Amino acid sequence: MNSALIELRGVSKSYRKGGETIDAIADIDLEVQETGMVAVVGPSGSGKSTLLHMLGAMDRPTRGEINVAGQVVNRLSQGELTRFRRQTVGFVFQTFNLIPNLTALENVALPMEFNSVPKAARLNRAKSLLERFQLGSRLKHRPRELSGGEMQRVAIARAVANEPRLVLADEPTGNLDSRSGQIIYEVLREISRERTVIVVTHAEDLARLADRVIHIRDGKLLDAPPTPGLPLDRNELHLVQPRAI
Repeated sequence: MNSALIELRGVSKSYRKGGETIDAIADIDLEVQETGMVAVVGPSGSGKSTLLHMLGAMDRPTRGEINVAGQVVNRLSQGELTRFRRQTVGFVFQTFNLIPNLTALENVALPMEFNSVPKAARLNRAKSLLERFQLGSRLKHRPRELSGGEMQRVAIARAVANEPRLVLADEPTGNLDSRSGQIIYEVLREISRERTVIVVTHAEDLARLADRVIHIRDGKLLDAPPTPGLPLDRNELHLVQPRAI
């Protein structure tokens, strides 16, 4: 059985707004196993992105403990956080966030440069990743010369360039048509065989491609493990069983 890559214990995130305390995330306990794809689904303002940002060490919880890959993330120093983001986590954004004046190859190679990977090695790995994602003919293309789906595949290749154990994707299909969105989810499924992938999405139909679906509402998770031998009431538990592979 796979071990837990992520453990959250009593995690909350609060903000002050107009003299009132708003709980974006409310006392969450959660474990996510090593490898596989998890979709986090919920309406706007439910806390999905806040949860993702805390998992990626882009925000700190108000209370509780976040353990990712054996590191208590909310106790790390700024220098340790930088290393954590570079080595342990890859990010995929809705708006792609590619550097406009760099080619697809250069965009994918860039994170490896920050990790001091030699130039020849990082270019070879970037080329291999782009070919794996059916972009071998787009190596020298800049973002403006690519379709939305192609840009997102470049972004995913960049996210896994440093071989992180965790990839976080925030609405990765939000700017794509349905066919391109389907392709992106298939790519995310593929890379989840080698690492843990957590996807925040509004798209319930695409979320069902994940191994596990967690619903979040008003900062609280609606998730429970299926009981062996018992039928699963998805309306009550809001959990989709892993699909057969």
